[in-house]
Amino acid sequence: MPVSRTTARRGLTLVAALPLLAVAVTSCGYGAEADKSDNAAPAAEGKALSADTVKIGYFPNLTHATALVGIQEGLFQKELGGTKVAPSTFNAGPSEIEALNAGSIDIGFIGPSPAINGYTQTGGESLRIIGGSASGGVKLVVNPAKIKTLDDVKGKKIATPQLGNTQDVAFLNWISEKGWKVDAQSGKGDVSVVRTDNKITPDAYASGSIDGAWVPEPTASKLVAEGAKVLLDESDLWPDKKFVITNIIVSQKFLGEHPDVVEAVLRGSVKTNEWINANQDKAKASANEALKKLSGKALPPEVLDPAWQSIQITNDPLAATLQAEADHAVKAGLLKKPDLKGIYDLGPLNKVLKAAGQPEVADAGLGAE
Repeated sequence: MPVSRTTARRGLTLVAALPLLAVAVTSCGYGAEADKSDNAAPAAEGKALSADTVKIGYFPNLTHATALVGIQEGLFQKELGGTKVAPSTFNAGPSEIEALNAGSIDIGFIGPSPAINGYTQTGGESLRIIGGSASGGVKLVVNPAKIKTLDDVKGKKIATPQLGNTQDVAFLNWISEKGWKVDAQSGKGDVSVVRTDNKITPDAYASGSIDGAWVPEPTASKLVAEGAKVLLDESDLWPDKKFVITNIIVSQKFLGEHPDVVEAVLRGSVKTNEWINANQDKAKASANEALKKLSGKALPPEVLDPAWQSIQITNDPLAATLQAEADHAVKAGLLKKPDLKGIYDLGPLNKVLKAAGQPEVADAGLGAE
């Protein structure tokens, strides 16, 4: 049975003993601390909104292209006028959630697992998801000499970025749908699930210590550049080939105190996404230039081009797929029943979309009252 047929159930609390579910969508691995972005925003001009500064967090990764491009091109700053954008980058979801809870950032681009975790671990008090950013960009890539068909994955060693992260949960769910058995905690069973930081996964593949990986971009394309083959694109397992990989979250405190700033950031996000989708080559180059500024190294074309092509930029948070991803974690034994009701507040985004003549987006029944 494909992933898309898994029944979405409301209500989902994290197993307290488990670590934060981190979304591993960065080529830089897992850092515990934020770095002040070298991808500095243009100077603020004009009258400030209700806050002098808005602190925006994101990952130096292609699945955070909205933030990369929007800051690089000054599209957020243009909407904020005299309110200054203060960007920070993160290498792991938990550290970004910690920063949001501590007030070190106000708004963040982040994956579904840490968003769920951040919401449920504070009893629904810390954050809201206020928009979408990206879909897709996750693949099962394998050594073609060892694995030629999906059935050949059984008995092999396949890497995922981290225990309980978004890709780990997706792979465990796919294994279950195949009828195979794996202990979620140890990764042992009909398939050996090897939790490996994305930054060292290519070396692990080259050494033969893993036979493949279920990973996000650009790690997947880095492996392909080293001879791996794409065996499965996770998008093929979802309705309309769409599933959330990056959301926009906001501190509930900041949302309550500065709704005008939040709306301006969302206008910037919508306009950035429109520009990206209308100017793919320019946007790809802009994102890569931002990555070069942040990491000191741009992605080569053989990695950049296929990675960029597999990511869909979207305003829609794809709320139904967030619920499904949480359900997969429950089925894998990584989650108990938290309640996701109220995790979304899409009112500000839908106001922006309506003003722009674009269709509104839905919260799948998980919106705030």
